[in-house]
Amino acid sequence: MPARYLDLHVLQDIPPSCLNRGEYNEPKSIIYGNVQRPMLSSQSMRRAQRTALEDILDEPATRSRMLPPRIARTLRDRGWPDDLATFAAAQIPRSALAKGMSTDSEGDGRTDAMIYAPAATLTDDCADLCERHRPALEKALALTERPAPPRKNTKAGKAPAPKPLLPVDDVVDLLTARTATINLFGRFLAGLPEAHVAGAVQTAPAWTTHQSDLQPDFFTAVDDWAEPGDPAAAHLDTAYLTAGVFYRYTSVNITELLTNTGNDHTKAFDLLALYIDVFLTTLPQAKKNSTAPFTLPDTVHYAVRERRPISYAPAFHHPVKAERTGGHLAPSRTALSTYAGTLNTLIGTRHLIDSGYVTAAEGDLDHLATRHTSFDTLIAAAVTAARQPEPAA
Repeated sequence: MPARYLDLHVLQDIPPSCLNRGEYNEPKSIIYGNVQRPMLSSQSMRRAQRTALEDILDEPATRSRMLPPRIARTLRDRGWPDDLATFAAAQIPRSALAKGMSTDSEGDGRTDAMIYAPAATLTDDCADLCERHRPALEKALALTERPAPPRKNTKAGKAPAPKPLLPVDDVVDLLTARTATINLFGRFLAGLPEAHVAGAVQTAPAWTTHQSDLQPDFFTAVDDWAEPGDPAAAHLDTAYLTAGVFYRYTSVNITELLTNTGNDHTKAFDLLALYIDVFLTTLPQAKKNSTAPFTLPDTVHYAVRERRPISYAPAFHHPVKAERTGGHLAPSRTALSTYAGTLNTLIGTRHLIDSGYVTAAEGDLDHLATRHTSFDTLIAAAVTAARQPEPAA
């Protein structure tokens, strides 16, 4: 059976802001269609979406290299002596693989690779495993504190890797546990194939449909307790902001999402509906206190397709021009709708299951199919289309 995809195309007017900064503390930008455009990286948007989903579901996950130090802290909070807590925590990565996961042996023992798993699993559950094997850990620690006997020479010239002190299967079960966001966005852990989860969500960087340059914002911070004769400004600086109509695109592999949720259709489609809602209402939060760019999408178009997803990015390869009275929203809507119609002519609609849109525009957008009245009705229609007929996992 061919895979099924839900594509979401969003036009969103974002006022002067700096939602995603680059290496030089300036808003990110990209050259597309031979002009500069402000950009939001897919990584920044996905993190904002992931944390929002985890907050809504009350199901936090953690991506971190700090697993051993955090387990050690948890064990110390439970009354373990410091040396035993540090030693026991180090056994989690050492027991995860046949040769152990690589760690920073010269520092605090953090893992070389990022581990992504449920937050409670990476602290309480790992600490519980250490608790159940505390006698063996205490004995092993005592042995390591004795002078090492002379080692016989071996052909390889290296001592054999120490045997795991914790049950490997139990450690692997902990490190491969999942949350809803892991089922959506996927996971990769080098050396532990059991932890791999193919991501069901693909996200493109967002960028403006038109040319837009960085805008300098010179600002001062006033010293409220300045002495007479002192300059009132205690700090002077220039920040850079961007503004414009952004094209945002994501695609959800429905077939992969079903696989990741164990072919539980209720769980998968409830999660799909929640993801659509979060995608529409969540943006990166950099400099939010000084810009408050809390807008919502102006136009949202969905398409449910078989075989492959389709981005509408080429609709804006030629940057849209502002109307005579100013503004890029109306020409951006027209460009999106026109390109959708062109695609329908080029490839037909035989693999298109359903599509629709919602917009703040007064008139209809002819090539985006059914118009809906709200985000809620659009989400319901998109999920219904994704389900009918029931796709195979």
